[in-house]
Amino acid sequence: MDPGAERIFTAAGYVRDILSSKGLVPEVGMVLGSGLGKIVSRISDPVTIPYRDIPGFPVSTAVGHKGNFIIGSLGGRTVICMQGRIHFYEGYPMDMVTLPVRVMKVLGIKWLFLSNAAGGVNYDYHVGDLVVIRDHINMLPNPLIGPNLDEFGPRFPDMTRAYDRGMIALAKESAAGLGISLKEGVYYGGTGPTYETPSEYKYIRIAGGDLTGMSTIPEVIVARHSDIPVFAMSVVTNEAHDDYSDDYVNDGEDVVKAADAAADRMSSLFENIISKL
Repeated sequence: MDPGAERIFTAAGYVRDILSSKGLVPEVGMVLGSGLGKIVSRISDPVTIPYRDIPGFPVSTAVGHKGNFIIGSLGGRTVICMQGRIHFYEGYPMDMVTLPVRVMKVLGIKWLFLSNAAGGVNYDYHVGDLVVIRDHINMLPNPLIGPNLDEFGPRFPDMTRAYDRGMIALAKESAAGLGISLKEGVYYGGTGPTYETPSEYKYIRIAGGDLTGMSTIPEVIVARHSDIPVFAMSVVTNEAHDDYSDDYVNDGEDVVKAADAAADRMSSLFENIISKL
């Protein structure tokens, strides 16, 4: 077996053994971005598995990422939630950044929900806005470079509809029912860990990006490689424009605080969508 595939199946086996003893089979996977962990409090009868306990599993080091799998019931389905993701900028290779998604695939998930804190490059976006990602521009290394893992998907997966149209429609329906305002946009993914310069923000806007961040796209690519439908949402945590005052500074703690302020609305929305799947 390919060493990468062996690592995935070993990690999945460890998690499956714990869940099997409790009669849990995950249907929905979730990845929570910076400051967006509040949805965990809505999960009934949660089982916590720290990443550090899983054989061969990467450990999250980013601010606002606790580093646990949380498994339980949400919206009438069994969910497995990543309380903190793995980022390329932490120094992990892409096969490790995306390993958790493949582990969730082996465990049986049928849908994947992703969230992130992002800069709002679009002038119409403001701090606290919830933005449904409808497409992306990838400037991160593609996680499928290298030998193809045939057990998971084809060599050349289609990315025409990377973000599931049916799940987006459910999100709009749910948002309307909950009185939550949504925007839609294109997410531009860069490596980080530096925030972009004003000229880079301008470039991203001209290129067609509405949002910018340092995550999510690798997970989307690997999920779609495995034919898992994906829904992704950004919380705008800073207005990423190119006309800042001379004393403006982007700050990671401020990003987490802004995400936390919007997390309740996002959590309600995710739970409602899951109940409609």
